[in-house]
Amino acid sequence: MALTFRQTLSSSLRDQAHEDLEQRWGALKGYLRIEGDNKLAWLFDDQDPDENNIRASVQKVYMIADDQGEVKEFSTIYQKLGFDHADYIAKVLKSSQPDWREANSAGVPYLIRASYIFNETRTRRFYVAIGISLAPNRALLATFTWLSIALTPLVVLIGMATGWVVAGRALQPVMAIATAAERISGSNLSLRIPERKAADELEYLVETFNDMISRLEQSFNQIRQFSTDVSHELRTPITIVRGQLEVALFTAQTAEQYRDAIVVALGDVERLSQIVRALLLLSQAETGQVVLQLQPLDICETARNITEQFEIPAEGSGVEIAFHGDTRNCTGEFDRVQIERMLSNLISNAVKFTPKGGEVRVSVERLGEQAEIVVQDTGQGIAPEHLPHIFDRFYRVRGMEEQASPEKGLGLGLSFVNWIVRAHSGTIDVKSELGKGTTFTVRLPLHVPQAPVNVLESTHEDLMKQV
Repeated sequence: MALTFRQTLSSSLRDQAHEDLEQRWGALKGYLRIEGDNKLAWLFDDQDPDENNIRASVQKVYMIADDQGEVKEFSTIYQKLGFDHADYIAKVLKSSQPDWREANSAGVPYLIRASYIFNETRTRRFYVAIGISLAPNRALLATFTWLSIALTPLVVLIGMATGWVVAGRALQPVMAIATAAERISGSNLSLRIPERKAADELEYLVETFNDMISRLEQSFNQIRQFSTDVSHELRTPITIVRGQLEVALFTAQTAEQYRDAIVVALGDVERLSQIVRALLLLSQAETGQVVLQLQPLDICETARNITEQFEIPAEGSGVEIAFHGDTRNCTGEFDRVQIERMLSNLISNAVKFTPKGGEVRVSVERLGEQAEIVVQDTGQGIAPEHLPHIFDRFYRVRGMEEQASPEKGLGLGLSFVNWIVRAHSGTIDVKSELGKGTTFTVRLPLHVPQAPVNVLESTHEDLMKQV
């Protein structure tokens, strides 16, 4: 039973490692350019923390060589693994499929994906290998193995001590566990081993299995959700870009017409880039890969500054915006970047969906050891059937985006707001009435309980870019 589940777990972790490496490969192809015959250029924006984070993950374990086997760039970790031989590089460059292998450095295993990319003129192939550490996966498998070794003998000893009369009854739940575990697979992780309601070692084993399956199911669901979101949101922009380029290819006759088509296509490509960045950041946030950087912050003064930033856009839209702050001290422990992001999203939405002549009111009040932030508008309002879904990814209230602006948003702003509030151990409430406006109420404790440091060592800069 344990071996079967260990094999399932090992297969799942291996598949996840392959998927993570495929995502990094896609990021590398998007940012690496080879100019001419030999010049490597990384198209990262050094001022963009999101792209810096992607750069760090891609360049952590990597090696680049030309078609003669000469190494052009490499990371320190890959150097310790040992540069690939020229014969192996030549073999990979000739293959139409990537080559997967495992390597070790100082006892740490790495999964390596080797393939090639073309230079800009597509006249030369360059060998590129990237890797990812398998140490966390091996540690999880080792923990599971030791847990199984520790618990199985106890179950056997208890069975022997009870005698042959009780043995038959004791083996029945064991068989039930084995049967349930055999039915559990990567595509059927919703199954759980039935609880026996008995305070013994076997019940502890059942709880351990169920907890582990729950974590695996959550990981699988997040991967599936991410894939669904990406395919759903990218389908339309990709179709538009393709259609524009096809029309230009068959109908454009002058250089100016080709240029206009390319400019329009680049605009849609930039939107695609924003969607992918936003999805990656939100996925990291929801899986605990972002750790809050708490520091003393006057949330009243911060809200006042953010509100002032929207005075000019509000005036341009014919909307009156005002701020009221509590005179009492509202200083607490907050992540400045995330709080500013939360306030910007809420106020931006309020101004966006408030018609000319309307009002937006922002207020901050201290309630004991909590700060209450209220963003109220006299805009279009939200129908009751939409309220339960406004924090879902990509959810847009039909008709509101078109009425507010010709440019649609990504539908991720309130998802980030919801995550930021929960990460600060706070609550968010929304009340709305069609034709009268909407009120968002956020309550945040002034002192957030210290969260555990994430093993992936992500930094708060991952979420600095506004969505």
